[in-house]
Amino acid sequence: MLVFMAISMSVKADNDRVITFEQLPAEAQTVLKTHFADKVPLIITKDRNDYKVFYQSGEKAEFNKKGVWREIECKTSAVPEALVPEQILTNVKTSFPSAVIIKIDQDRRGYDVKLNNGIELEYNKNFQVVGLDD
Repeated sequence: MLVFMAISMSVKADNDRVITFEQLPAEAQTVLKTHFADKVPLIITKDRNDYKVFYQSGEKAEFNKKGVWREIECKTSAVPEALVPEQILTNVKTSFPSAVIIKIDQDRRGYDVKLNNGIELEYNKNFQVVGLDD
């Protein structure tokens, strides 16, 4: 209940409006049906530039206005591997074999990845590591 209240307050503060699953762009719906079919959405919001889907289990997915994912965050599980570019997945599995990706976001510069061991990696558009925080 507290999570719902916190999200509701955040929605109002950001001028987001609550929408239904069917109001998401088709590409976003496909991603969610494919990779989060077993999860129950708590709330779905839309603002001028993006869509956000919050799940009861703590996961969050953010999409741009065309429905392309911008951020996937998983609190209780790993980000679905099929959503992670192969080069990043290979790099993480090689460099941090016991870690899993719990958050990934992408923008025009590249990707930011957070692992369950607290390490954060920054990749450029060519999938080269350009930053690391631990």
